[in-house]
Formats: sequence, C-alpha cells, structure tokens
Amino acid sequence: MSPEWDRIIAAARRAQATADGPWCGYIYDLEILRKHVSRLVATLPANCDLFYAIKANSDYPILDTLAPLVAGFEIASGGELAWVRTCFPHLPVIFGGPGKTDAELDQALKASLEYIHVESMGELMRLGLLARQHDLSQAILLRINLPLGQAHDVPLAMGGRATPFGIDAALLPECLQLLESFPELRLEGVHFHLMSGQLDAAVHLGLLEHYFRTLEGWERTHGLSVRHVNVGGGIGVNYRNPGQPFDWPGFTDGLHELIDRMDLSKWRIRFEIGRYLTASCGAYAMEVLDIKRCFGRTFVVGRGGTHHFRTPYAQGHSHPFFVLPIDRWSRPYPRLAANDEPVTVVGQLCTPKDVLATDISVDQVRLGDLLIFTLAGAYAWHISHHDFLRHPHPEQIFLSIQECLNVAAE
Repeated sequence: MSPEWDRIIAAARRAQATADGPWCGYIYDLEILRKHVSRLVATLPANCDLFYAIKANSDYPILDTLAPLVAGFEIASGGELAWVRTCFPHLPVIFGGPGKTDAELDQALKASLEYIHVESMGELMRLGLLARQHDLSQAILLRINLPLGQAHDVPLAMGGRATPFGIDAALLPECLQLLESFPELRLEGVHFHLMSGQLDAAVHLGLLEHYFRTLEGWERTHGLSVRHVNVGGGIGVNYRNPGQPFDWPGFTDGLHELIDRMDLSKWRIRFEIGRYLTASCGAYAMEVLDIKRCFGRTFVVGRGGTHHFRTPYAQGHSHPFFVLPIDRWSRPYPRLAANDEPVTVVGQLCTPKDVLATDISVDQVRLGDLLIFTLAGAYAWHISHHDFLRHPHPEQIFLSIQECLNVAAE
C-alpha cells in the first residue's frame, strides 16, 4: 500500500471513531486525483485533448480538482449540463449520449456548448429545426457506429455491432445529405466510441488506428473537412488484478508514433475519459457488523452494501479490499472473527445479489474492523440504488489537496 493511502486510512479511523453507530463511507483523496490526471495530460501528444466524462463521478470537489487540469467536461444529460454550467460557467463542455429530449437540445443550444455529439438521424433533424427556430448556429460531431472485423474482449461493447449508440456508418451519406438542409449546424468532425473497459493498450491503439484510417477514407470519399475527432474513452480499470493496470505510458508512446506515422497533426484528437481518471482516488469503507458461517462458507456482513457501492455487481467481479484492524472493542458481547480463511463480503440488503467480494482469503477480520474497498472513485456511489430499504447514506469525505500536503509535512 502506497504512503498516499495513509491519508485515507487515517480519515477512515477518525470517521469511525466519531460515528454514533456502525460506520460506512466514501473517502476521496484529491491529491491522488490531481497527481494522476496531471501525469496523464502531460504525456499526451500535442494535438490531443483530455476531457473528463463526468458521469463517472460528478461531485463538486472532484470536478473542481479536475477543472484546471483537463480541456473540459463531457456531459450526457440536461441535469449534468445544468450542474456543470452552474459550477463552471466558462469551461468547455461537449454533450453526448443517446435519447436527448427536445428540451435538452434546446438547453444545449442556449448554453453555447462547444460541440453537441449527434447520435441519430432523428436527433440531427430535431437539433437542426431547433437551431433554426432560435436562429442559432451550433457545431456538431456525428457519433458513428463502425463495424469491426473481430470481437473485442471488453466488459461493454458500445458499438461495432447493433447497439443503441451512434449512427450506423452505412447511413453517413444520408446524414451528410440531411445536413445540407440545415446550414445552422456546422459539422466539424466525428465521434467514435465502440468499446468500454479496455485493458489492453496495444488493442486500444489498434482500434484508434481503425478510427483514423476510416476517417481519412471518408475525407476522400465524402469531402469531409474534419477539425476534431473524438475517440471517446473506454480505458478500463483492472479491478480483478489491480497490479496489472492499463499501460498508459505504453499507450501514449504508441499514440505518438501512430500520429507521426499517419501525419495526423491536422486533427485535434479528443479523449473523453471517466473511470480511468477518478477510480483510483476513492475508497469505500464499511464496518463489519456480523460474521456467520453457512453450508461451509464464511460470510462477513458489512454496514452498507451494493445500494451504496454497486461497482462489483455492475462489473461482475470481486472488488479488491483490505482489512483495516480496529483494536478498540467495548461492546458487551464476544468479538467474532474469521482467521486464515476465505470470506464472502455482503451488505445489509434483502437480496442474495448484495455481494461485494466472493471467497477472498483474509488473515483475520473481526467485528468492528473496517473493510476498505479500493478503486472506488468512479461509477460507484453515482450508479447505486441509494434508497433501497431506506438505509442511511454513507458519509462522503473529501481530503482536500491542502489537507494532504499538511499530512505529508507532518
């Protein structure tokens, strides 16, 4: 465990010690976030921009830390747009996602967004009519769903086959013809996002090369004048084996070489990454409430569960965690423990699906100890069904950059 985790551990101990009852909560270290994203931005080629997809975690302290580091935010709803514009009125914003309502498109037009990513022929027509109605001009990218020659082993396929996302590449000529009817809309490029959860840097580079060569062909065939190509996000977090993360240095080295080899300096290449930016700065902690044995298995029941932390169920994995021993014990009943055995960590919900980790070996875990789940800064609290059974919400703790610097100086 790196020294940076000492701050999260100390915060968890403080929070539990002052809680009125069994404790659970999220702890985010904003200095970890700042350092991580600064490194990512610094290694990208000169014509590449990094946007943050706020759907991964849209809490204000996270956004405030990222705002000076990234090129802008990617949003996918009217609610996200209102939140970002309220907090960061001048930051560049791009709007993607399927199922945009007329009200959301109207809201986006009036918000002077840099780009709206158009997901369908119907959306293209509705946006054009709204822009004409308001006498506004809007720059757009077309999100295109490309066919792929082979299947990719990723958790989520966003394209490459029939999905709700993007415009079938075969319909591009019809889109361009429709655009001629709407001079209010300025086509300045395309948006590709076919895969999510990619852990293989070499495969991801190959996917980007497929995007770039396809787009070069469209420039020749259709006379497109491209300023921006948005290659989406899709870079995964290795929850199953955290010691083997996505090879970002190898990826960016390969990206430099690919851009030079194909002479792509004419384009601005955009990434809109969520999970890979924020996952590592957050932890979910839960106090052990009970330890029970049933049909030869040992279950550790924690305060909270998947209604707080849906990531393990959504991703289909046992989430990495460690036991934080808490030595004090003043309760009037024996302190149950599991020693040198595999345990399955579950929450408080009335469903057998409330499982966070399955058959994981531990040296020791006792009532009152804390389980610290790492890599919990993205698609965790924000995708969870918070009010199922009306349990209390977890505490949310943000360790400010200044707090982190103070701890380091002590």
